[in-house]
Amino acid sequence: MEKLLWIIPAIPFAGFLFLVVFGRRLGDPGAGWIATTAVGGSFLAVVAVFVELMGNDAESRMLHQSVFDWIAAGRFSVGFGLLADPLSVTMCLFVTGVGALIHLYAIGYMKGDPRFSKFFVYLNLFITAMLMLVLGDNLLLTFLGWEGVGACSYFLISFWHEDPANASAGKKAFVTNRIGDWGFMIGTFLVWTTIGSINYLDISEAAHSGRIVGGTAVAIALLFMVGAAGKSAQLPLFVWLPDAMAGPTPVSALIHAATMVTSGVYLLVRLNPVLHEASWANDVIAWVGVITALVAATIAVSQNDIKKVLAYSTVSQLGYLFLAVGTRNYVAAIFHMVTHAFFKALMFLGSGSVIVGMAHEQDMRKFGNLRKYMPITAGTFIIGWLAIAGVPPFSGFWSKDEILAGAWAENKVMWALGLLTALLTAFYMSRQVFLTFFGTEKWREPVTAVHHEASGEGVEESTAAENAHSNDHDHGSHLTPDHTPRESPWVMTLPLVVLSLLALVAGVLNLPFSSGTKHLEHWLEPVVGSHELGVEGSQLVVLAVVAVLCGLIGIGFAAMVYLRGKGSPAAIERAEFAHGWYIDEAYSWFMGGPGRKFFEAVSWFDRTVIDGVVNGVAAGVSATGSGLRLAQTGRVRNSAIGIAAGTVAVLVYVVVRMSV
Repeated sequence: MEKLLWIIPAIPFAGFLFLVVFGRRLGDPGAGWIATTAVGGSFLAVVAVFVELMGNDAESRMLHQSVFDWIAAGRFSVGFGLLADPLSVTMCLFVTGVGALIHLYAIGYMKGDPRFSKFFVYLNLFITAMLMLVLGDNLLLTFLGWEGVGACSYFLISFWHEDPANASAGKKAFVTNRIGDWGFMIGTFLVWTTIGSINYLDISEAAHSGRIVGGTAVAIALLFMVGAAGKSAQLPLFVWLPDAMAGPTPVSALIHAATMVTSGVYLLVRLNPVLHEASWANDVIAWVGVITALVAATIAVSQNDIKKVLAYSTVSQLGYLFLAVGTRNYVAAIFHMVTHAFFKALMFLGSGSVIVGMAHEQDMRKFGNLRKYMPITAGTFIIGWLAIAGVPPFSGFWSKDEILAGAWAENKVMWALGLLTALLTAFYMSRQVFLTFFGTEKWREPVTAVHHEASGEGVEESTAAENAHSNDHDHGSHLTPDHTPRESPWVMTLPLVVLSLLALVAGVLNLPFSSGTKHLEHWLEPVVGSHELGVEGSQLVVLAVVAVLCGLIGIGFAAMVYLRGKGSPAAIERAEFAHGWYIDEAYSWFMGGPGRKFFEAVSWFDRTVIDGVVNGVAAGVSATGSGLRLAQTGRVRNSAIGIAAGTVAVLVYVVVRMSV
């Protein structure tokens, strides 16, 4: 298998090339089936690699293939090599597995779209880039995949670019991620200048041997944290992810729940030997994560767009992953990354099913009682809800609890903030489920411009604003009072069923009962080493019970408000939450005001001072040359006179020196 690792990214890349040439001719649904088959074939190749690694001893669980020499420039040389170890194979398994299910779902979801084949061209290219990101054996190859998924994200978010809001959302994602890319690039340069290599195996060896320590390790960790914060949507760079919901729902599930947004966390875990030497940089990572998790959870409480709730939820869950990385709890980070891929992809696809069933309406305030009409979508979505709410025995309980336990051992304040976030998560996800699948059928109620106390807007006005940024598929709702929702076709519901089963049972990957049940921990140990939570026995049980009680309190409070009608929703759905703490507005104000003036001043300084100095030097050289040119006539007699004069001058100088 070591010689065949290239097949894993090559299969979806072949699907991409095939669809570029023949996709339009194949059309709907042929292009979708080709793309789905390509990703499914890549998944089978990853499974084969996984089986081979499982048959090896822990010390031998690594396959490395050098495909060709890529760049050679003096002392700087980079090969095109692939590294399959427990970490990269784990990533590949859920990238291709969940990716194949999302491709299948998209066949039904994108049915009838005039650019059906182009959509799958982008999806296959995205999977190729993501596989290169996680399989690359060096930072530059990872960066190639990193930029590849960024480009595909731009293409897919703005897929329906005829709507200016969708085009703007794509540009916003692209620009925001460039800030993170700066950190990745500068970090890569610093690694190379420190050890003379950017290969992961060399970086690990250098960190273990003491060649990356102290301030250098801190600087490298912080720079790559900036890169990870861009891709994984952490403060202050998380603003692109909610607007990315402008893309088709399969894009939201694939890129913004299961794969691309986890690449930042993957990068940090891959560099864990450096993080071990980075002292206080780990605290920065953990605090960024837990604050992001809490802030995003408060914002999700007041969102009415079904996809926006899931978007802010994704930001919050990614914050948990940063918290785990910052507390050096790498197994918990990967564990929750996997379970999150299952239950969040499930809920995004479930939301897409609801959107289709509700004639492309996305405002949850116009839903209600959909479990009656869409039982498969409702049942599977509820499983995802219970998983993210941390209800045992669903998978989210096990992975989130392990992160919180690690935070308790590291810092009690971090643990408390993480616990509060868990309570809010259970609340806003319950609110989403109750508004969508329970209660009365609100779309049958007459439309009135009721004042919305939380945001100070009419229902119709606020809904229009939301839909301008995130209406799916045909860019507008056609919901009428006589509309009857219908369950989605099997190509959309089958992925929901499979993902719901995974969301239910994935906790068995790393149960805390004994060493024999910690399968993921033993699997990842060759890459991330061993780590003790610092919490054992009865204390671990108490922490788990507290976490479950917080989740149940959140669910109960949501039921009281949104099912029983007790309490005022407007008192909870505050304007600052609905507007995302006005962070977007603050960015817009700064960029359009002080920021614009600052960069105009920079531009003036560059144009006047920098260019003035450069142009002044050039003008001086030009003037000097013009003056000296007069002495160069090209005539032989003038040159002879000059030689004679010089000779006389030398003789006079010699005579004078001798006479002194």
